[in-house]
Amino acid sequence: MIQERVFIIIDGSNFYHRLKETKLYGLSTFNYSKFSEYLIRGRVISSCRYYIGSIREEPNNLKSKELMVGQQKLIGSLQKHGYEIGFGHMLKTDEIYHEKGVDVLMAIDLVVGAYEDLYDTLILVSSDTDLIPAILKAKGKGKKVEYIGFSHKPSYGLINNSDVRRLLIKEDLEGFLE
Repeated sequence: MIQERVFIIIDGSNFYHRLKETKLYGLSTFNYSKFSEYLIRGRVISSCRYYIGSIREEPNNLKSKELMVGQQKLIGSLQKHGYEIGFGHMLKTDEIYHEKGVDVLMAIDLVVGAYEDLYDTLILVSSDTDLIPAILKAKGKGKKVEYIGFSHKPSYGLINNSDVRRLLIKEDLEGFLE
C-alpha cells in the first residue's frame, strides 16, 4: 500500500505571531516534531519547511544581536526536529523591519513540489492569502491542500481554497510546549 506523502510548510512569522496572540508562554520549547506528527495523522512526511526572514546583526545595535541569537536558537531547534529552513530577508524602512521574499519562497516550493510530484498533500500553516494562486496551481496538479489556521484569526480566503481546513485553539497547542 502506497502511503500518502505530506509536505508541511510553516510561515514562521505568521505562526509565531498567532502563537503569541494565544498567550502561550515558553515558545522556545515548542516541540515541532510532535506538532508535525499531529498534523500528518499517520501519513508520511516528504518534507517539512519553515520560512523566516533572516535577521542580521547591526553594528552597535544590542537588540539586533539579541534577535539574531534568538533566531539561531530557533533554527537549531527546528533543524533538530527535521525542518529545513527557507530564508527570506529583513528590510528596514523608517526603523521598522519588514520580512521580504518569504512568500515567494513558499509559493515556489509549493508549486515546484506539485509539478515534480514530491508530495500528495500540502499542509499549509499560514494565513497569507498571497499564496492562493500557488495553491490553485498545486490543486490543478491533483494535490490536496490542508489549511491549518488559528481559530482566533482564520483566513477565509485559505479556508475557501483548501480541501481540508483545521483551526487550532490554545488547548490544541499547549501539548507542544515542553
